[in-house]
Amino acid sequence: MTLTSPSPRLPADTSAPVLRHAGSGDAPAVVTDHEVLTHAELARRVADRARAWGPARRLVLVEGANDLDALVAYLAALQHGHVALVVPDGREAQRAAMVAAYDPDIVCTTGAPDDVRRDVSTHELHPELALLLSTSGTTGSPKLVRLSRDNVASNAAAIADYLGLLPDDRAITALPLHYCYGLSVLHSHLVAGASVVLTSLSVVDECFWDLFARTGATSFAGVPHTFDLLATSGFEDRDLPRLRQVTQAGGRLDPDAVRRWSRFGRSHGWDLVVMYGATEATARMAWLPPDLAEDHPGAIGVAIPGGELRLDETVDDRPGIGELVYTGPNVMLGYAETPADLALGRVTTELRTGDLARRVDGLFEVVGRRNRYGKVFGLRIDLDAVEQTLRATLDRHARVVATERMVHVFLAHGRASAAARSLATSHSGLPAHAVRVTVLAQVPLTSTGKTDYSALGELADLAEQSADAPAAVAGLDPVRADFVRVLGRPDADGAHSFVDLGGDSLSYVELATRLADHFPHGLPPGWHTRPLAELEELALAATGTDDEARPRRWARLDTTVALRALAIVFVVASHVDLVGLEGGAHLLLALAGFNFARFQLSGAGGARDRLRHGLSGLAQLVVPSLIWVGGVALLLGTYDLTTALFVREVVNGTEWDDQWQLWFLESLVWITAAALAVSCVPRLHRLERRTPFGFALGVLAVTALARFLDVGLRAGATERYTTLVVAFFFALGWVAARASDTRRRLLVTALAAGLTVGFFGQPHREVIVLGGFLLMLWLPHVSLPPVVARAAGVLAGASLFIYLTHWQVYPALEDAGHPWLALVASLTVGIAYARVVRPVHQAVGRAILASR
Repeated sequence: MTLTSPSPRLPADTSAPVLRHAGSGDAPAVVTDHEVLTHAELARRVADRARAWGPARRLVLVEGANDLDALVAYLAALQHGHVALVVPDGREAQRAAMVAAYDPDIVCTTGAPDDVRRDVSTHELHPELALLLSTSGTTGSPKLVRLSRDNVASNAAAIADYLGLLPDDRAITALPLHYCYGLSVLHSHLVAGASVVLTSLSVVDECFWDLFARTGATSFAGVPHTFDLLATSGFEDRDLPRLRQVTQAGGRLDPDAVRRWSRFGRSHGWDLVVMYGATEATARMAWLPPDLAEDHPGAIGVAIPGGELRLDETVDDRPGIGELVYTGPNVMLGYAETPADLALGRVTTELRTGDLARRVDGLFEVVGRRNRYGKVFGLRIDLDAVEQTLRATLDRHARVVATERMVHVFLAHGRASAAARSLATSHSGLPAHAVRVTVLAQVPLTSTGKTDYSALGELADLAEQSADAPAAVAGLDPVRADFVRVLGRPDADGAHSFVDLGGDSLSYVELATRLADHFPHGLPPGWHTRPLAELEELALAATGTDDEARPRRWARLDTTVALRALAIVFVVASHVDLVGLEGGAHLLLALAGFNFARFQLSGAGGARDRLRHGLSGLAQLVVPSLIWVGGVALLLGTYDLTTALFVREVVNGTEWDDQWQLWFLESLVWITAAALAVSCVPRLHRLERRTPFGFALGVLAVTALARFLDVGLRAGATERYTTLVVAFFFALGWVAARASDTRRRLLVTALAAGLTVGFFGQPHREVIVLGGFLLMLWLPHVSLPPVVARAAGVLAGASLFIYLTHWQVYPALEDAGHPWLALVASLTVGIAYARVVRPVHQAVGRAILASR
C-alpha cells in the first residue's frame, strides 16, 4: 500500500529481540575464518549499518548468506525497528521475483553495497511486524510468513532455555540463515550471550570440521539429510572433544536413526536434541529431552517453554489421534501474499500444523499428515502409514505418493521391489497392478532438506505417461528435461547437479551440447557443479533478450568437447592413412584425467559417495566396451579373452599384434580405476579435499617417476602405448583441472612441456598433444558456427564408441582405396553404436548409484 504521508520513524524503544548482551564487553558473538567480533563490537557494527539507512522505518530485503556482511545487515533491520525480508543468497531469479512482488525500500545483496532505493517507505508496515520469511515449502512463492518482534524474542529465549545455552556455547552455521531453523540457531545463541561460527561449508567438507575444531565450536544443527551426509562422510571417526550438543529438526528423522545417533552421541560426550517446528511458529514448537530419545525415538516431545500443544481429535476417526495444534507467543501474525498485507495485524492466534499426532507417555508423536492421503479406485489410503511401514521393514529411504490411478513407491534399492509392492498392496487394499515401484538413486529434497513430495508426484505422473520413465519428460522445464533425457535420471531435482547425478565425460558432452540451446551467450562457468534449480533460473534469465531472438552466428563450446571431437577424427584419419596426425589418443587420455577431476572428484559427498560415483562412471565405460569386444571376439575371432577383459598387457607382454588395437581403452580403464582407488582411501580422500592441487601434483610426480624409471625421456614404438608409461598424461589432465589461477596454470604449462617434448621423438605428435593440452588449460571455451558446434558435440559424445568400433569398419574400405569413405563410415558406425547402447550406459550408471 502506498502512503501519502511520510513514513513513520523508527520506534523509540529498539531493545533487541536477540542482542540483549550487547553490553557484555569482550565475550565473543560471531566468529569467522578471519576475525572474532564481541557482542559489543557486533552491536556497534549493527548500529552503524542501521544508522547509514536513515531514521525512517522501511522494508529491507536481505540475502541470507552465511557471512558477516549479510548477518550485520539482517540484525540491523531486525534490531533497529525495520522489517527484514530474508531471501536465499545466490539465487538471482528468486531475489528478483521477490523484489518485483514486494518492492523493498532497501536491498542488501551479498557482495554489493546496500541499495537504498528510497528515503521514505512506500509501504504501510504494521508496528509489530519485524520479519518476513518464506515457508519451507514455498521458497519460490511470494507467500510469506509475518513474524513480530515478540515472536522472534520469545522463541529465541525459549530455545536458549530448554537447550540450556550458556555464554561459552558456540554453534557453527551448518544450515543457511535464510531458513528459519538456521536463523533460530543464531537468535538463541545471541540472546544467551553465546556465539556462532559463520561458514557456508558443508558438513561433508573437511574444511568444515577443521574450522569447527579451530574455533572451538560446541554444537551444530541438522535436518534429516544432514545426518545422511554425516553417516557417509566419516563423521563417526572424528575426534570432537568440545562437541556438546547436536540438534535436529526440519522433518522427521527415522526412529532407528534417532536411537543410533543418540546412543552414539552419549558415548562420545554429546546430546542429540530432536525438535519440531515450523516457520509459522518462528522456528520451534516442541523438543524431546535427550535422555528420552532412545526410549521414544519416534516422538517430537513436549511443548517448548511458554507454548502449549493439544490434539484436535475431530479431524480423524482413529481414537487418540488428532491434528496437532499449537499456541504460544511465537505463533505468527499471519501470512502475506501482497505488499498490502504488510499493514495487517494479528489474524492468527493458534497454529493448526496439519500434522496428525498422538500422545504417548506424555510425549507427542506425529503419525502422519492430514493432506497425506490418497484416493485410488475410491479407496482412501494413509500414505504416511504405508511409507513408515516400508521404511521400518525394507528400506529407510522409501517414499510413497499417489495419483488418481495408483500408489507409487520410491526405493533406494531395486532388490526390495517385489517385497515393497506386496507390502504396499496389503496395507492399501489395492490390487498389485495399482502399485508401482521405482528405484531412485536419491530422494528429491526441498531447499531446506525435507522430502520434496511435489517432485515425487511429478515423477509419478511421468512414470504413468510412459512405460519408459527416463524418457518421459513431457511438461518438465526444458533444462531439467535435458538432464532426464541424457542422464536417464527422472529423479533429478533442483538440488542435484550434473556431478551429483553421476554424470560422466560422455554424458557431459551431449548434455553441454543440448544446454547450449538454452544459454545463447554460453553455458555458465562450472555449470556441471551448479544445482539444477540454479541452471533453470539462469536459463530463464537468459531467454527473451533481443539478441537471443536473432540467429546466432557463433556458438560457445567447451574446449574439451571440441578437442575430443578433433582428437577422435585425428585418430581415425591416421588409421585409415588419410593424414599422419598421430597423438589424438594420448590427448584423449589427458582429457580423461581433466574430466575425472571435474566429475568424479567434485561431488560434495564423502569417500563412499565418491566411490559410488566413480564406479558408476567406470562401469559406463567398461560395460559397453565389453559388449562390443565380446561380440567381436565371438563372431569374428579378432580379439581373445585377454583383450575382452582388459588384461592384454599383463598377459601378452609387449609384442605388438591385433590385441594392441584397444590399448587406449585398457589403459584408460586401469588408470581410472587406480585414480579412483587412491582418491577414495579415507585419509587420502580428506587430503585431496583439503589440498586438491597439491594432491594432483603428487599424483603427477608418481606417474612421471614411473615413466622415467621405465623408459627414460623417450618411449619406444610399443612402450608409448603401455599403461604405466602413459599414466602421466592422465595425471597432467587431473592437475590442469585443479589449476585455478594463473600462477598454477603457468606451472602446469611448464610441467606439460617438460614431460611431453621428447616423449615420442616425433615433433608432430608432441605438437598435437601439447597444443591440445594447453588449449584445454588456458581456453575454457571456443566459438564455432552453431552447425559445427553441434557436429563436434555429436563426435565428442561418441568418441569412445568410435574408437571402439572403427577397427572393424575401416580396413576393408581402406584396402579398397577409399580412405575418405573409411573415415566417414567409421565415424557413422561409432555414433550409431553410441545411440544403440545408451540405455545400457544409463542403466548401469543408475544401478550403481542406487546401491548403498
